[in-house]
Amino acid sequence: MKRSNLMVGLLSVLVVFCVAAAFKAAYTVVIPLMIAWLLSYICGPVVNWLVHKRVPLGVGVFAVLMLVLVVCYFCGVFLGGRVRDVLAESPKYLAQLSQIYQDATSNLDLPEDFLADVNWVEQLGPKLAALSGSVAVFMGNFLGKLMLVLIFLVFMLLGKPYFKYKVAAAFPDERADTFTTMTASISKQIGQYLVVKVAISGTTGVMVWLALTLLKVEFALTWGALAFFLNFIPSIGSILASIPPILLAIVQYYPSVWTPVFTAVVLLLIQMTMGNVIEPKIMGDSLNLSPVVILLSLIFFGWMWGMVGALLSVPIAAAIKIVCENIDALKPISILMGSGKSLWKETQET
Repeated sequence: MKRSNLMVGLLSVLVVFCVAAAFKAAYTVVIPLMIAWLLSYICGPVVNWLVHKRVPLGVGVFAVLMLVLVVCYFCGVFLGGRVRDVLAESPKYLAQLSQIYQDATSNLDLPEDFLADVNWVEQLGPKLAALSGSVAVFMGNFLGKLMLVLIFLVFMLLGKPYFKYKVAAAFPDERADTFTTMTASISKQIGQYLVVKVAISGTTGVMVWLALTLLKVEFALTWGALAFFLNFIPSIGSILASIPPILLAIVQYYPSVWTPVFTAVVLLLIQMTMGNVIEPKIMGDSLNLSPVVILLSLIFFGWMWGMVGALLSVPIAAAIKIVCENIDALKPISILMGSGKSLWKETQET
């Protein structure tokens, strides 16, 4: 019995890695499919509501699709403008960075011509110029993937209103009711998680923007947008989002150190308050994931799909936890994936 259980466990691990390798190889198709799947939990209730109000399904899906396109268009215009602004001001900051480097190394015992050979503008200027071309290529690839996302999303939304009727026809009444209730609960919890996560990330981005604007750190809107996107990566994302504005404040206000210090303190307070106080209060302990699960998800999905996988890792892990939570046979996995705070509180109360 023990030998058979060991074999089953090893085969399960092997199957997981084989599926992961297949998903990694099918990156160009799987990523748009995963994004469309997550978007369907946000857009699906809107389509269902429109159908309930006797709006034709095709018209409802088209309206939601147009809304998604408008949002994506303005996001693309916004991000393109932010990148152009940063690149336009880069020579000024490279010159300032070169001055900081010379001041920092002036007291070191270096060859006389060493500092003359180090020119940050000449070293990094061409790379920044090439970056603008890379941004254009990225936007082209983004538009191609966006079309795939929209195609997948259309088919998913067209089938959502009729799913419960297909289940009722496919299974006996008792099993159909159980399955419908379970899928409805899963869809509701995943949708709520995604909506709350977007709202919290948006609030974090706005707070970062306002704080940096008050501190007169340049490109405050850009850093707020960066905080919004990277907030989907817990812990690591908030650190990554805080580094660029702090470094810019150091370069911008050199030789003064007070504004960079205030910038670091304010960003730390915002990230800690939103991540450790507000988010747990809104979401509750039921959707909290274990730090080990978050780390493994970041590594696993980051290995499969790179930066996009890291951004999607936690929403996917939360979706898996919710699915396991609503299936009796998989509830132990859901408990192990959780943070365990609610269980600890229960033992303390008793």
